Amino acid sequence: MMIDTHCHVYSSEMEDAEEIIRQAAKNDIHMILNGTDPLSNMEVLDLAGKYENVHGALGYFYSFADEITDEDINLLDEQLADDNVVAVGEIGLDYYHTKDNMGAQKELFEKMLDLAEKHDLPVIVHSRKSMQDTFDMIKGHDVVGSMHAYQGSAEMAREFVKLGFYIGIGGPITHPNNKKARKTVNNIDIGHVLVETDSPYMAPKETKGERNTPLNLKYVIRKLALELDLKESEVMEITSQNAKALFKI
Repeated sequence: MMIDTHCHVYSSEMEDAEEIIRQAAKNDIHMILNGTDPLSNMEVLDLAGKYENVHGALGYFYSFADEITDEDINLLDEQLADDNVVAVGEIGLDYYHTKDNMGAQKELFEKMLDLAEKHDLPVIVHSRKSMQDTFDMIKGHDVVGSMHAYQGSAEMAREFVKLGFYIGIGGPITHPNNKKARKTVNNIDIGHVLVETDSPYMAPKETKGERNTPLNLKYVIRKLALELDLKESEVMEITSQNAKALFKI
């Protein structure tokens, strides 16, 4: 079994989402679909209830920080009680595109962390150019989770691990110029690593320029095996067990 711990395989992102899910099932690939807004959260719930290899993560993304209403928060609160939901995500902070709404981003992230605590669910966190703020806010809550598409330093990764977090590794580790990701995985125990694709984004070098899907998870596993001098089967087994432990699947 392989577990893609972060992807967006639903119709508002990929027209043939259900066909991809069926192909993944044939290859013994489970996936955690991450919602980002009210529409995608509903799509995730629908697919997680329909397919055995699909698990749901629901949340509101930083890019909607100026749009989410109290009604939206109450809706998410209700949805998180669904048995097919295994995490609150995708949530987090991103100062790469703009810092103009940092306050609104933090306020939304705080509400997401509060909901994770309330429902006793792990979080799946996006952080870009905002690592210290992300760390400080997480540290103030009783939550564990995954640092999706981790872009920080190896030193900071170890600090997240101390908080009970796992480090999400995806297609970028296969890119020759991404030395930071390779340094990170070589400086933390593989017992704290999760594999992901972020489909349809962040394709590995083997399929660069093409739409990414969970079927490409094998390239991430292959690169991790090479980096850590392990067999691919070992990486597959360990990262799957990590995901099962964190998300209780």
